[in-house]
Amino acid sequence: MAIFAMAAVGCSQQEQPQPLEIDNALTEQEISAGILTPEVMWKMRRAGSSSLSPDGETLLYTLTDYSMQENRSLTQIFTQSLADKSIKHLTDNSSQNVSPQWSADGKKIYFLSNRSGSMQVWEMDADGANAKQLTKLEGDVEGFGVSPDGAHLWWVQPVHTLDINSRDVHRDMPKSKARIYDDLMVRHWDYWDGGDYRHIFLGEITPAGVTSGEDLMPEAKWDAPLAPYFDMSEISWNPQGTKLAYTCKPLTGKEYAVSTDSDVFVYDLESKKTVNICKSTGAQEPFVGYDKYPVWSPDGEKIAFRSQERFGNEADKERLFVWDSKTGLTTYLTPLFDYHATNVVWENDHSLLFISPIEATHQICRVEVPNPLARIAPVVTVLTKGDHDINAFSFAKGNIMAEVCTISMATEFFTVNGENGQMEKFSDVNGEIYKHIRMGEVQKRWVKTTDGKQMLVWVILPPNFDPAQQYPTLLYCQGGPQSVVSQFWSYRWNFQLMAAQGYVVVAPNRRGLPSFGQEWLDQISGDYSGQNIRDYLSAIDDVAKEPWADETRMGCVGASYGGYSTFFLAGNHQKRFKAFIAHCGIFDFDSMYGSTEELWFVNNDYGGNYWDKSNATAMRSYANSPHKFVQNWDSPILIITGEKDYRIPYTQSLEAFTAARMKGLDARLVSFENEAHQVFQAQNSIVWNREFFSWLDKYVKQSK
Repeated sequence: MAIFAMAAVGCSQQEQPQPLEIDNALTEQEISAGILTPEVMWKMRRAGSSSLSPDGETLLYTLTDYSMQENRSLTQIFTQSLADKSIKHLTDNSSQNVSPQWSADGKKIYFLSNRSGSMQVWEMDADGANAKQLTKLEGDVEGFGVSPDGAHLWWVQPVHTLDINSRDVHRDMPKSKARIYDDLMVRHWDYWDGGDYRHIFLGEITPAGVTSGEDLMPEAKWDAPLAPYFDMSEISWNPQGTKLAYTCKPLTGKEYAVSTDSDVFVYDLESKKTVNICKSTGAQEPFVGYDKYPVWSPDGEKIAFRSQERFGNEADKERLFVWDSKTGLTTYLTPLFDYHATNVVWENDHSLLFISPIEATHQICRVEVPNPLARIAPVVTVLTKGDHDINAFSFAKGNIMAEVCTISMATEFFTVNGENGQMEKFSDVNGEIYKHIRMGEVQKRWVKTTDGKQMLVWVILPPNFDPAQQYPTLLYCQGGPQSVVSQFWSYRWNFQLMAAQGYVVVAPNRRGLPSFGQEWLDQISGDYSGQNIRDYLSAIDDVAKEPWADETRMGCVGASYGGYSTFFLAGNHQKRFKAFIAHCGIFDFDSMYGSTEELWFVNNDYGGNYWDKSNATAMRSYANSPHKFVQNWDSPILIITGEKDYRIPYTQSLEAFTAARMKGLDARLVSFENEAHQVFQAQNSIVWNREFFSWLDKYVKQSK
């Protein structure tokens, strides 16, 4: 399918979107081969940003297509009727159109578009007619929300509140280019702190457009929503359009770098006062960890939000709380539920739906809100079941529409029965590709660990698998470290793509991953080199016993914490692996501590800093840093990094590459100039995959 359009994200007011041609059609050669390749994968359309209309009868969503030749994307807005599945294309293909939202009455759709030269807020009728620009602000609008009564608009834009650049500090030196810091954090994720922070603005919607607006957090030297992801789901209107709830972490410097203590705030439009509901007098909990994602109840009297109990631990259990605006009391809804609660949606004033990771899948759950004075803890019901990931869903008039993927399927929309949880596929976004591309079998395997527990391991077999043959086998090491190896579909680390190149993929849910209870998740903190490493080896050793897994041709790959795992195993693998690939991995714990940005992370996961010799946990962590075992490295290693990566700074990869070459090993460094911790750009992704598979083919597949 060919699409002729114009797209350009984040243009300035002077730049107009440039023409872009996208061709998603498979070539005759790709159809004949019938396997997933990087080029085929990047022809897949990416569905998202979905929501049901207020009457529950129409699905609103976006589709994103990529042009490999232009190295750019186009996002368009669509609706689809639940009754007859008819699809309407609402945008005109002349620009980038994202973040669509229904009006409260379902008659209008609000969205962001750069059709005027920069990202601004627009509105159109539900059928796509009468598109009108609402904001004409200087610079891009990064996110927005229209009040249910249609009278007000919040939006997010950066504001300069701190002079850090030398030309601002020393105004008589305008050509100087230096950054001057007196405190942490100097960098975050993929950018240097330049004194600009995202603020929430509030304006009125008039016939002439939106007024200039009021900054709800003037002079603040912190962001709302939270850096570095700036998730607009952290901001929400009450149903009456009179109050705005949002998340921020009002800390600066060292306090900001070592803390996860964010809170939920409520701004009252009439009184113009802001209340921190997590630090109010009625809060029974200390609320010192991450508290975020406020969601108002339909009657506007309560706010559901997610809370982590422990300061400095981003992987703590995501508890579900409800705050009552009348009493100021908070109620903990999931004390008996040993899993995270995410993507919370009110079903009615007394019942909530949410997503939870459970045994390496993501399911929709339900919980009732009890009387605040009741002493009985609520019971959570798991509504859906099956080997899939439900990544998001919307609810309206009893209907549930979910965004679902599996290891073998990119995101599609599914209806969910609210009574019995039964799911039915609604969309067919990439049906034409699946018709011609064979996927490998995904096996669910339970492996006994060295401490006698059971670990779930996904094993992905090559398409047209023949059990009489022997296949090269890859151990996949997950990042995070606390992120589940679920039924995810990735455009970066895709198991089916690896299997299609002739590899058996072994993906264990080792210690430190969610969806198996908090004890399993917590174990990894302070024990990077311990049980989870033994779990990796248990998984690969178990699969290596199969007659179709060639134990003489095994490779080890991973990114982030998985990159650390690869570096560590390179010095501690007892000749298991023929080659290694590490993407943005931690190599030297000492230098990582001094060059990363969110210090609460290493404080929690290492157990502390490297100079506290009295801290036994921290000293064990630093003693087992991968660079301490380089003398044992004996296999070829490919090292990949992004030069804008400040979470695990790219210098970690440079150190590892230097060590490998000085050891005389076959080694290769691939350093992307314009990528950070992940590789997102289309052509960079193709290069990444070519380097990835050529390395494996040379040193693993052809090693016999």
